[in-house]
Amino acid sequence: MLMGEFARRTGVSQRLLRYYEEQGLLRPARRPSGYREYEEADVVTVRSIRMLLAAGLNTVTIAELLPCMVDEDRIQEPACSSALPYLDRERARIDEAVAGLLAARDRLDALIEGTAAAGVTDEEACAVASGGAQGPA
Repeated sequence: MLMGEFARRTGVSQRLLRYYEEQGLLRPARRPSGYREYEEADVVTVRSIRMLLAAGLNTVTIAELLPCMVDEDRIQEPACSSALPYLDRERARIDEAVAGLLAARDRLDALIEGTAAAGVTDEEACAVASGGAQGPA
């Protein structure tokens, strides 16, 4: 199938399909005219790519994992234990990001509490305390 039909079948834009190809995630055949030609198996590959992206993985890691992915009743999952180090690494990266976001939220909560506890509601007092600024622009 040609790219337009493939984009409709997968729900992925043609631009994004070209990006997947640039990243080595898709390898469509080429007609003598230069047009890309996709197979039914490429639909499954795109489904795997989308699922792995949704899990927070980057395209480099996805390229490493794709050879291990199998389609079991429209559910993509790794079929080889060699994928575990990649998955563990990505989980650790996501855990670190979550911890950073939670720490940022805690700092923001402390600022909110401190501001509310101060009880300052006069905008002029806030402007004087901040050196004349009248709040965010």
